[in-house]
Amino acid sequence: MFRSRAKTEKAPTDKVTADLSQQPRDPQAPKGRPTPKRSEAQTQRRRAASAAPGDRKAAMKRQREARRADLARQREALASGDERYLPVRDKGPVRRFVRDYVDSRFCVAEWFLPLAVIILILSVIQVQNIQSISLLLWLGVIILIVIDSIGLSIRLKKQLRERFPDTPKRGAVAYGLMRTLQMRRLRLPKPQVKRGERP
Repeated sequence: MFRSRAKTEKAPTDKVTADLSQQPRDPQAPKGRPTPKRSEAQTQRRRAASAAPGDRKAAMKRQREARRADLARQREALASGDERYLPVRDKGPVRRFVRDYVDSRFCVAEWFLPLAVIILILSVIQVQNIQSISLLLWLGVIILIVIDSIGLSIRLKKQLRERFPDTPKRGAVAYGLMRTLQMRRLRLPKPQVKRGERP
């Protein structure tokens, strides 16, 4: 009695699921492979989930190590002047010549930071005469740097035209002027010529 009732209750749901599973597939989009068993599908999903992060982590680790090695090579090259591993902005014969040209001369701009600190200290002192002197010094330093930079850029342009007539020289003069603002011992790449030596 109970069995027959259970059979009659189960029958409609089985029929509905059978109807759903037997719906015709679109012939334009064939599946092309058998449906995997649930256990196989779950195993594949777990394997993909566990493998992907590991591969990503390993790839990220390799990238970090490669970046670290590149930076270490660049630091060594900046200290030694080795052209092969220098950053792109410092590479090439034009940039090397500009560096040597700037490093072989005395520039007022390289003393800008120390002079600025001294002038700042003088301007803090609450004495009218000292503050006036610091202001005049400040103006004098700026005027000297501007005059020196204009002269250097004119001479450097002339040298570049003579030595590298067919090579692109875009940004070379600005590169040289930026180098003059750094103190000689703090410049990177390190100076390869002495003062007064011809580049």
